[in-house]
Parts: sequence; C-alpha cells; structure tokens
Amino acid sequence: MTFQLSDEQRAIRDVVRDFGENEIRPVAREHDEEKRYPHDLVETAARYDLVAPTIAEEYGGAGMDLLSSIVVTEELWRADPGIGSAIGSRGFGTSMIQKFGDEWMKEEWLPKVASGEIATCSCISEPAHGSNVAGIETRAEREGDGWVLDGTKMWITNGTVAELAVVMAKTDRGAGHRGITAFLVPTDAEGFEATKIDNKLGIRASDLAEIVLDGVRVPEENVIGEVDRGFYQLMNFFADGRTSVAAQAVGVAQAALDESVDYANEREQGGKLIREYQAISHKIAEMATNVEAARSLTYRAASHVESGDAELAAKYASMAKLFASEHAVDVADEAIQVHGGAGFVTDHPVERFYRDARITKIYEGTSEIQKNIIADRVL
Repeated sequence: MTFQLSDEQRAIRDVVRDFGENEIRPVAREHDEEKRYPHDLVETAARYDLVAPTIAEEYGGAGMDLLSSIVVTEELWRADPGIGSAIGSRGFGTSMIQKFGDEWMKEEWLPKVASGEIATCSCISEPAHGSNVAGIETRAEREGDGWVLDGTKMWITNGTVAELAVVMAKTDRGAGHRGITAFLVPTDAEGFEATKIDNKLGIRASDLAEIVLDGVRVPEENVIGEVDRGFYQLMNFFADGRTSVAAQAVGVAQAALDESVDYANEREQGGKLIREYQAISHKIAEMATNVEAARSLTYRAASHVESGDAELAAKYASMAKLFASEHAVDVADEAIQVHGGAGFVTDHPVERFYRDARITKIYEGTSEIQKNIIADRVL
C-alpha cells in the first residue's frame, strides 16, 4: 500500500517546514540550554493554524485530518523536538473535549486553544502508574452538586502553563478501568498545584510538571462524557496518540539524518570528504532507509486510524510507534558517530536530537507495551 500526500498536505508540509527553518531552528539551542518555554513561537504557530490543528473549523481550528496533523508534527520535530513538542502539545486533552464534551465546553474552550490564547493538559499518569491507566489512584467523590478530586499526577506536559486540565480520576475505586471518569478542571481552581520538572534529559523547551489535586471542587457539568466511562473514552485516542509519537520520532530522525548528510559533505579527513569513505556512506544509507521505513509505517498507521477499524488502528499505531521510536534513537546515535567528537558537544545539534529522541520510546506507552499490543493482534 502506498500513502501519497495530497496537494493540500504537501502545502501544509511546506508551510511548517518554512516556519521551522526560519523561526524555530535559529533559537532552538538557546531554548534547550535555558529550558525556556517558547511562548512567542506558540503565538506565531497559532497564526499558521499549527496549534491543535485537528480542532474543528466551527471552533476556530484548522479541522485537519489525522494524516495532515501527523505531517505537522513530523515537521515541527524535524525543526526542533523541544519547541516542536511545546507547540504540538498545546491542545493536549482537547480531543476528549471535542468528542465527548458538552457543547458549552467546546464553545468556551476550544477556540481559545486553537488561537493560542491558552494551553491545556491531560492528567493521566501518576507517580506509581504510567502505562497502567487502570491502576490510577486519583479519586473523585460526589459532594453536593459536584465532585471533589484528590490525588497526584506525574509527568504532565503543559502542567505549569495550562489554563485548563482534563483529569482522569477514579469514581468507583473497586471497579478498575470501569470506574474512571474524565473531568474538566480549570488550573486556577483552589487546591490545584503544579510543580515544574526541569531536570529532563531532552525536549527541554517543553513544559513538564507534577500536579497535586488537594480537595479540588468541580461542578457536575464538568464531567466530560459519562461517569465511569472515562477509560473507554480515552481508548478512542490511544492510536491517535501513538501515531503522533511515531511522527515525532520520524521528525527527529530526519533531522539527525539531515545533519549527518551535511556534515559528511563538508568534513574532510585524509584529504577527502568523509562521505567518500564507505564506512560513512553505508552508515548514512542505513539511516536514510530506516527513516523512510518509519515514515511509511507512520503514514499507514494514520490511514488505518482514519478508517475507523479499531483493531487495525491499534495494531499499526503500535507498530509505527515501536519501529519509529526505536530507530529514531538509533539514527540519532549514528548521527553522533558520523560527527565523531564534534557530535558529542553542543556545537552541532545531533547530541540534542539524541537526547530528545529518547522520550519517544517511553511516553504514550513504552516500547514494551507496544510489543504486547502487537503480539496480542498477531499471535
């Protein structure tokens, strides 16, 4: 099967690539070193409809399909994974609002996200529960005409910059995954406290936080979808999220490959360009092949997610994430090898790409989790 981009998707790619080369790349290193969130670039990205691009046009978004948004993600991460993550994650949780939220939620919050005015975060992981969503311990208990939330969330992207959170909490403690509910929680609510995590290995321009919910009160109308159906609602987006991470991995791998090609065409050793040495040319050939294979599998996964076939979507999204993330780290590692000692210092961005690529093997389900999912659908 082949997956050719449409003229519109190629135009989107070109716009994002120009934005990345002209606006992101020149400041990427300083944002990484200073661990600085790119507020100004987020505003610019919003003007190009690159913030939460799948939000429907009726709510101020670009209304892109998944493959188009995958192209956006890939190009943002090709420019710089840290800043690309900050821009690409601005609307975390809005898919839940858009698909299951009441109309007032969509009308009040989605236009603000699409315009870049606010950021959202999705609060799922906890200190003791990452891939095991069913095991979360944050609880929500009815009180009067609303709910009271208590618990701790960990590794929350946008935790300290978001104005709105989608929080997954147990509403029936003994029911496992059948007792989880999604709540809409403004981050200025009393008892909502976010603490920045800034000692990250990579994607340092992106915001990450621990969030404590201490008696946070929300009204009944802030339930997203149905009580005790949050896990099932969340399942609608697992394949989307994993395909998006695969696109991130493709983007950073392509960036590492680009730098390697440029360096091999400039660096001389023994009186000739290092590209003329077979050890280097074969290394780059393998890197290029793995990047293209990852891209093809990622685009195929996106097409299966769009088709609505849940089983194929789950299978190919996990395959794409597994293959693309594992090879992104390998390609970035080889990029450092191509650069030699020059790749081990910050004079060249390949050391940053190596650090940034590593997260793609962890979040949205580790590589080990993806292998379980794939095996369940193959064996």
